[in-house]
Amino acid sequence: MSFEIHVSGAPKGAVDAIVPGLVAEMIATALTAADTSLWGPEAEAEASVRLGWLQAVSVSRPLVAEIAAHRATLQARGVDRVVLAGMGGSSLAPEVIAATAGVPLTVLDSTVPGQVLAALDGGLERTVLVVSSKSGSTVETDSMRRAFEAAFSDLGIDPAERIVVVTDPGSELETLAQGAGYRVFLADPDVGGRYSALTAFGLVPAGLAGAPIDEVLDEAEAMLLELAIDSASNPALILAAAISGAGGEVRRDKLGLVTDGTHIVGLPDWIEQLIAESTGKQGRGILPVVLLPVSPEVQEQTPADMQIVRFVDDAVHFRMLEQNPGEILVSGTLGAQFMVWEYATAILGRLLGINPFDQPDVESAKAAARGLLDARPEQAPPAFVEQGIEVRVSDPVLAASGTIAGVLDALWARLGGDGYVSVQAYVDRTDIPQLSGLREMTAADSGRPATFGWGPRFLHSTGQYHKGGPAQGVFLQITERTDVDLEIPGRPYTFGQLVAAQAAGDAAVLAQLGRPVVTLTLTEPGTEVLALFEAAQ
Repeated sequence: MSFEIHVSGAPKGAVDAIVPGLVAEMIATALTAADTSLWGPEAEAEASVRLGWLQAVSVSRPLVAEIAAHRATLQARGVDRVVLAGMGGSSLAPEVIAATAGVPLTVLDSTVPGQVLAALDGGLERTVLVVSSKSGSTVETDSMRRAFEAAFSDLGIDPAERIVVVTDPGSELETLAQGAGYRVFLADPDVGGRYSALTAFGLVPAGLAGAPIDEVLDEAEAMLLELAIDSASNPALILAAAISGAGGEVRRDKLGLVTDGTHIVGLPDWIEQLIAESTGKQGRGILPVVLLPVSPEVQEQTPADMQIVRFVDDAVHFRMLEQNPGEILVSGTLGAQFMVWEYATAILGRLLGINPFDQPDVESAKAAARGLLDARPEQAPPAFVEQGIEVRVSDPVLAASGTIAGVLDALWARLGGDGYVSVQAYVDRTDIPQLSGLREMTAADSGRPATFGWGPRFLHSTGQYHKGGPAQGVFLQITERTDVDLEIPGRPYTFGQLVAAQAAGDAAVLAQLGRPVVTLTLTEPGTEVLALFEAAQ
């Protein structure tokens, strides 16, 4: 089989209670037929233009030959390095496809100047840039395009030979690209970004990098009939019911995603956006938490409100069943995983009573960032500085101790029994990748689930959940002050100013919603990371 799911304990209780009703209501048949009424009258208009992913396999088939032909053209010119400029749904799926296939793809989904410079300095003479944006107006992607256009031109390279655009028909980006002579791949406009893994957005960058995208489509196609049948064995119905949070005395609205022996690389990061942005609204939702097999939430006491999903390969299924009762065990090919999780998330929206296709709270942080870029106010002074780390807080009470350790303890104290910590690092992850280890230390120190996101990447993923989901979170921002910066051609601000505005704008919106926020600014990156780790213990 191309996809298998095993449930026991509370998840099995939820499946036994929920799936028969879904089968009786013929939900699989209705979803496959693109029934827009499944999520209620208020969601019907949005659903009518967001269900194209159901036909993505057949619609995308002709793209395979076109992508292969363009890859051959590029290679004939000595161009073998692919850089993807995209955010959220435009970058997460191709990143997983390329990584699983073991082919190099440089994903640029950050406005941090050091990361943009690293992408620019990787060998432009052999680089093609894929600019991927559904709307064509995403500020991050537009800024990256401008920087690469200027860099290509400075080297005497015609940008028209080195830039590929993936966008929706009629977008601003399509108009610009056609005028500039860029190669354009148009995607199905009736597919939302986070459901676009099997469309041009997922396939073009990965295919140009050399991934076997035809095999991914074959794997997805192999699941279509099984997903369309109203049966108690339908894996999407089982998965949706199992992760719905039902089935136990405590609602499990945290979903721990653990990669443990599977050949697929990075799938939880893609699932994180799919579920968080689809379900985190109207004060409801399921919070995905990307974990390691050694994470505190896995190795120690799993929180009562967390459900673990473990991604494994077939050979270890039964051993895991015996060792980890109550976990959801999933195995399958990559294309099958994409298809099943998209189906399950759409069904999960129905179970939770929300529209799984909109993202009403994403725009608030974008608007706040734009306002800060226009006004450029002076940054508020820190509450205090410790070992070169500036500390700012949304509530002065959080800084009463005058120490970072005390501030973190005060932040953890705001956590309820169902709370979570969101660590958000607006720093150059190519320079200090070890900062991601702060997630493990935060989870251990706070005693609650912790998510980790590189900014501004996470704004296009869990950012919706933070503002629209349950008011359970406390937020720890990590920013940096650095002399490294880069102009954005044609814009009155730099990449450094842009990322600073994005961090400050998101913090402001969270604070306005009553979410506690602590911002730690590294003024001398490299010497303070250790101090930050020590403070979190």
